[in-house]
Amino acid sequence: MMKRFLYYIMVVFLVAVVASCSSSRHAARTPMIGGLTGTDYMEKVIEWAPQWDAVTAKVALDLRLGNGENPRVSGTLRVKRGEVLQLSIAPLLGIEVARLEISPERVLVVDRLNKRYVEASFETLGRLANMELNFHILQSLVLNELFLPGKTQLAVEDAENFRISSENDKALLETKPGKMFTYRFKTTVAEGLLENTCIGVRGTDYVLDWTYGDFGSLDNKLFPQHMVVCIGKGTDKNFSLDMKLSRLSTNGDWNMRTALSSKYKKVELQELLKLLLKS
Repeated sequence: MMKRFLYYIMVVFLVAVVASCSSSRHAARTPMIGGLTGTDYMEKVIEWAPQWDAVTAKVALDLRLGNGENPRVSGTLRVKRGEVLQLSIAPLLGIEVARLEISPERVLVVDRLNKRYVEASFETLGRLANMELNFHILQSLVLNELFLPGKTQLAVEDAENFRISSENDKALLETKPGKMFTYRFKTTVAEGLLENTCIGVRGTDYVLDWTYGDFGSLDNKLFPQHMVVCIGKGTDKNFSLDMKLSRLSTNGDWNMRTALSSKYKKVELQELLKLLLKS
């Protein structure tokens, strides 16, 4: 069960980093949002958005596979902006059994129980997926941030790259569609909090839907303590990952790169996936 859980965690995060890098500029619509023009609203949202350098949290993971299986584990999530994202799975007395580590250069998957690991560059994974992979989009998803494909960080002048409309007390934001993907965001009008990010595959019903809730205080600002990630929403092949965060911190004093001893055996990605699927 743990091996299968690790497999699906890999799928969730690898699908999340798939993104096109097209970000052509275009004129934004200018409806009134909370008494501001759409462009003024976007500028305020970008200006006021927290820019966390590091976030760590304990996380309870509930994976819903749509076939009656709902494995649950706990662990630790760590993010260092521009450097690395780590997900450590530790269900038994805090003892780590698996780790997923993603940096701009590589993806590392460690199986502690069987002393084996996979290490692959983004270039290799992109070639296997026949797509370009993007670390910065995944980072934005985990850190509850708006993003533009092809940019590592938003600036106020990027407000004009969003098409804006309103829906009750929410603002709906869209970027210009890329060749393969569409990007949509939903924020609250009053606080500008990002409540939902949706990445769609053009010409299909497949969607990566990332929803945020239960906002709590982190370093005197608001951060979601509940995230739900759905893949394949709108199709008959979908699963979701429910993440409840606790003990949130902005502490960046931890090892950003995993070091493995010679006891660990490196295996090819295809080999590990086959082993996990058989388990």
